[in-house]
Amino acid sequence: MKTAITEMFGVKYPIICGAMMWICKPNFCAAISNAGGMGNLTAGNYATEDEFREAIRLTRKLTDKPFMVNVTILPSVHITADHHKMYVRVCAEEKVPGMEISGTPLDKAVGKEYIDILKKAGVKIFHKVGSVRHAVHAEKVGYDGIYAAGIEEGGHPLNDDVTTMVLTPRIAEAVKIPVVTVGGIADGRTFAAALALGAQGVMMATRFVATKECGVHDNIKQELIRRQENETTLICKSIGLQGRAIKNKIVEEVLNVEAKCGGLEQLIPLISGQRVKDAWEFGNVDDAPMMMGQSVGLVKDIPTCKEVIERIVAEAKADIERVTAVF
Repeated sequence: MKTAITEMFGVKYPIICGAMMWICKPNFCAAISNAGGMGNLTAGNYATEDEFREAIRLTRKLTDKPFMVNVTILPSVHITADHHKMYVRVCAEEKVPGMEISGTPLDKAVGKEYIDILKKAGVKIFHKVGSVRHAVHAEKVGYDGIYAAGIEEGGHPLNDDVTTMVLTPRIAEAVKIPVVTVGGIADGRTFAAALALGAQGVMMATRFVATKECGVHDNIKQELIRRQENETTLICKSIGLQGRAIKNKIVEEVLNVEAKCGGLEQLIPLISGQRVKDAWEFGNVDDAPMMMGQSVGLVKDIPTCKEVIERIVAEAKADIERVTAVF
């Protein structure tokens, strides 16, 4: 395939893994990159500079292909502004291929000079946004690309609540830098649709959880297969940290606390990172918010990363040819 993303990074396919706490570590990241896509190394998994730097170097030992590093700049109990600056500095020093910034843009969170540091190091910077205004700002301050994240996505979509179908073409027509579609992507049909909407690539997270190489417990993977597209919901809107998660017992508790106007102090024990980490490891599907997107309805099996990427590309090609034949 040939798009602005494949040319920018020299990857086979413009299919990128999204950031996931406790999941996107070197082995999984490398598996996706070795399969022809772009794996993700999520910086928030690492509390110290030495740990983070070692994770980047280990990823490079496991793959000679490009990968993305995510830095999420949202309110956090454990990850501070100093962490954000450290992550950016280390990425520049290690000359990682690309970075995905989620949440507050770098210039506002840590200063415009950090964008300049990354650009001088040759690191391509993408900002994940949920609105045209944020995409325009990212282009203006020097980002190299945009992740257009629709309300369908798992994790933390912007509370503008705009769908992928509308957001991708709106952003693609508003900026000159490459756009990657995020939210609702899990098979060849959705990949082809994103390209038709003006994207130069796609980002998936939920689909990649249900792969053989993903390190979560098999109970979690089997739960994704069982779930349908209407079985996710938005949580934490009341504290300005909107997130999409699969409906389960703990999510019901979160929504009950919010309905009673409970605050952050009451919610933290329910949404803590340790609770999520334990759920991924031990497979307790009701014990933590599982931040998954509506694309869970398209997940029907547990292939290898290579199998899922190659199948998506083959399906997309067939769908594009089928539609082209209509005209």
